[in-house]
Amino acid sequence: MDSSETRLLRQHLIDPEICIRCNTCEETCPIGAISHDSRNYVVDPAICKSCLACVPPCPTGAIDNWRTVLRAQAWPVAEQLGWDTLPAGETVGLMIATQQAQPADDDAPPEPPALVPGATRAPASAAQPCVNLYSPRNPATATVMGNYRLTDATSDSDVRHVVLDFGATPFPVLEGQSVGILPPGVDEHGRPHHARQFSLASPRDGERPGYNNFALTVRRVTVDHAGQPAYGVCSNYVCDLKKGDTVQVIGPFGSSFLMPDDPRANLLMVCTGTGSAPMRAMTERRRRRRGDGASGRLVLFFGARSPEELPYFGPLQKLPKVFIEIHFAFSRLAGEPRRYVQDVIREQAAGIGALLEDPQTCIYVCGVRGMEAGVLEALALAARTRGLDWEVLQARLRQEGRLHLETW
Repeated sequence: MDSSETRLLRQHLIDPEICIRCNTCEETCPIGAISHDSRNYVVDPAICKSCLACVPPCPTGAIDNWRTVLRAQAWPVAEQLGWDTLPAGETVGLMIATQQAQPADDDAPPEPPALVPGATRAPASAAQPCVNLYSPRNPATATVMGNYRLTDATSDSDVRHVVLDFGATPFPVLEGQSVGILPPGVDEHGRPHHARQFSLASPRDGERPGYNNFALTVRRVTVDHAGQPAYGVCSNYVCDLKKGDTVQVIGPFGSSFLMPDDPRANLLMVCTGTGSAPMRAMTERRRRRRGDGASGRLVLFFGARSPEELPYFGPLQKLPKVFIEIHFAFSRLAGEPRRYVQDVIREQAAGIGALLEDPQTCIYVCGVRGMEAGVLEALALAARTRGLDWEVLQARLRQEGRLHLETW
């Protein structure tokens, strides 16, 4: 046997029981070592350099698993794709706790992590989140208290506001966190469906203050990104829930996309569609704290194809302008040029530049992935109106937990 094959390898694995298929790991891997099929996300041992770039962004910790094996006996991708559970071995979190990754090739150092635009830490004043309290093996049961359509009845975009109540079961959450919903039934392989992740649309003290509940903003999926027919198993399940139904919930997830507790902090929020969920949670949290002296500015850029397809459009129009500055961007208005959120940010560049210059400002971007590059370019333009070096500023915003991107 070749001597290289007798060397030990610290193989990086993803726990199929905990993974919620959010695709964060695959997107952040700088060398394409992570892939997936309809069942599992897996790491190719022939490619992985143990750089750890994928570990901090994972909301569940499923990515943080390692097994020491002979290199010749490493589990191949094809075998990992068929797993329902991880093989017995080392404890979760060993690699990230020690930060001493072994290179895949003993003669070469690990490659540095990819430069991820969004921060992987929360703002300094954010509250300490609870994460992973409930798993697929031990989910919490919630009761549906309401299911309301948010988009106009004439629109083919069916977006729902679904309120879940946990009764006496503790389920502490913070604005910006997400949960997983376990749809009933099995997939084409006869195995239980994976959980699907949804951001919370309510503040930490509940959709109704003082109640152990929260809301989700869920769009019914009937077509894929290419416009081809596609049936979203979990989205259709949630959108069809009736008052009194029970739901299996896991999580909560997320320890970085959190709002600051400092009442002086400015929140610059950019979203499209159901990306409005965390923005609604943060806005409502700040609204409820106005009597406590909250003074930071709220600025929201919200995009959709038309007003009829924009969730929370009516309630947003009723918020006083002294409380929040709202800019809408509609891309499918008859007789009007297409305008996206990045276009509106450019129009407001001078004012946004002043916000970027303020060390109290935190930025949150949530929605379709196609807007991410355009939004960052628009923010760069805004920074230049104040003579700021965007590359330097962006790095500082990430380091201080003040620039957060959650796109799909």
